[in-house]
Amino acid sequence: MQLEVDIKGKSFENAAGKRHDVLDRIAFTLSAGEVGVVFGPSGCGKSTLLKILAGLDRNYLGRVVHSAGARLGMVFQEPRLLPWRSVEENVRLAAPDVADGTLSTLFDVLELSAHRSHFPGELSLGLARRVALARAFAVEPDFLILDEPLASLDNALAGRLRDQIAALVASRAMMTLLVTHDLDDAVRLGDRLLFLSARPARILHVETITTPRAARSEQDIEALKSRLSQLDLANM
Repeated sequence: MQLEVDIKGKSFENAAGKRHDVLDRIAFTLSAGEVGVVFGPSGCGKSTLLKILAGLDRNYLGRVVHSAGARLGMVFQEPRLLPWRSVEENVRLAAPDVADGTLSTLFDVLELSAHRSHFPGELSLGLARRVALARAFAVEPDFLILDEPLASLDNALAGRLRDQIAALVASRAMMTLLVTHDLDDAVRLGDRLLFLSARPARILHVETITTPRAARSEQDIEALKSRLSQLDLANM
């Protein structure tokens, strides 16, 4: 299983007919078991890129190739849960054939077991994000897309959810692509970091982390963060 991305350009016209270029020269590959991280300024086109990779936007120049029949799991910036359905029903709508044992394990890992019968309106943002994660993992994806899954959470909760994501990602040999604004999340969760420019986005720098995620010490992480934060991306 491999993802091959070679986007030459992506643009759109506004209501006044003015053209806006969003993406420019985005090319990379991702293999099963790898976690790619897209890191870039707000408004640079990260979400547009994810929509293209998910097959939700086909109006671009270039090509995106992955194995036929690959199952996609996606976690959007907002949980997007159906308010009239319980937690378990929201997950089973996306994965109607999920085994009871698999679902119970997911709920245990994500600390959702006590909330299976609750409705989205009864959940905190952190819990709602966990339900969105459970829904994505329940389909047993070959390709998982995470669009800022830790946004708007306090540091303690984001750290716990990050650890839960890491455990779930490690449990299945799938391709994962994560969008984040947090360098700490990027170096803890990612294997290959893609640093994007401002719009129209292009890849300024690719950082491949060879140390396995589970083997990275706090010293390794801090050293990598320090080096990456000093990159002069504006002049690349």
